[in-house]
Amino acid sequence: MGGYGVALYCGTGCFHRRMSLCGSKYSKEYKVSWDWEMRKEDNRTVYELEEASKVLANCDYEKGTLWGKEMGLIYGCPVEDIVTGLTIQCRGWKSVYYNPDNTAFQGVAPPTLDIALVQFTRWSDGMFQIFLSKYCPFMYGHNKIKLGAQMGYCVYLLWAPSSLPHLYYAIALPFSLFQGIPLFPQVSSVWLIPFAYVFISKNVFSVAEALIHGSTFKAWWNLQRIWVLRRTTSFFFAFIDCIVRQLGLSQTMFTLTAKVVTKDVSKRYREEIMDFGSTSIVFTVISTLAMVNLLSLVGIVLEMFLWGSDTRKLMSQVVLCGLMVSVNAPVYEALFLRKDKGRIPESVMFRSIGLASLACFWAFRVDPSM
Repeated sequence: MGGYGVALYCGTGCFHRRMSLCGSKYSKEYKVSWDWEMRKEDNRTVYELEEASKVLANCDYEKGTLWGKEMGLIYGCPVEDIVTGLTIQCRGWKSVYYNPDNTAFQGVAPPTLDIALVQFTRWSDGMFQIFLSKYCPFMYGHNKIKLGAQMGYCVYLLWAPSSLPHLYYAIALPFSLFQGIPLFPQVSSVWLIPFAYVFISKNVFSVAEALIHGSTFKAWWNLQRIWVLRRTTSFFFAFIDCIVRQLGLSQTMFTLTAKVVTKDVSKRYREEIMDFGSTSIVFTVISTLAMVNLLSLVGIVLEMFLWGSDTRKLMSQVVLCGLMVSVNAPVYEALFLRKDKGRIPESVMFRSIGLASLACFWAFRVDPSM
């Protein structure tokens, strides 16, 4: 998006031209005079300046003006920064990424997985609201920003509905193994090449990009884990919330994320250990999906080696299911091995094991021809 001059405004670590925030359109004749403040003269008395500051500090200062609508930050959704950046760019202003060697911004990231997922639920909900509103890039940005920039925005604005295909794979993949139903061509078939090409090229490019920019393979792999958790929980719940709100069945609520941490939480955060210590329904979903994939993989492996079943037509699904199990390794560790406060609570563990067992039993007993 930086190549199109529409780098995202994400709230922090960002600098704006004053004129861009004040609702002005960009023109080629626009020039900045850096000594403008030095040359500015104000002949008002101290009393007049004091009275003017009182008006400015009053909470009704923007009442009856365009502030919050066409000037300043555009309020009305949980991600006002994204909307503000889009409106500024649609007025002709360009934004660029700048990553100095020295750390430009140091903040407090969510220390636990629960808080991080709540934060992404709010963000993805707000961005999907933008897509469904008058600020949809394809409508609001038509003839104002390039088509590639509009599509780039939608990569983020459609986080919430992107949960649906991911949930389909997370659920249909293990169930198809129980049923013996192939979802992909056999390994020996030439028709598998397009599927393999997309999967391999996407991940190879992603790994190479991470390594080139100074990251590590471990960091990249952990990021894949986080994206799986986000798509199956945060994005899905955000999608449901947004649809319910669009139907008029609820109102927008701003969920705060806690920034105060205890010593043991801070210790696990520094040691890069995921903190699952919550009974939220989010962790029931995560644990249940992880257990379903594990049980299906164990079942198909036993079928292959103990009973000698011919499962060559399912080999692609076995590989993908194995990857899902490896991605969920921290979940299994938090379920069965960890003893600290960051482990998954026993109530969540028993609930997820019960739900996963029922789902697998149902998938095993249902006739696939029905």
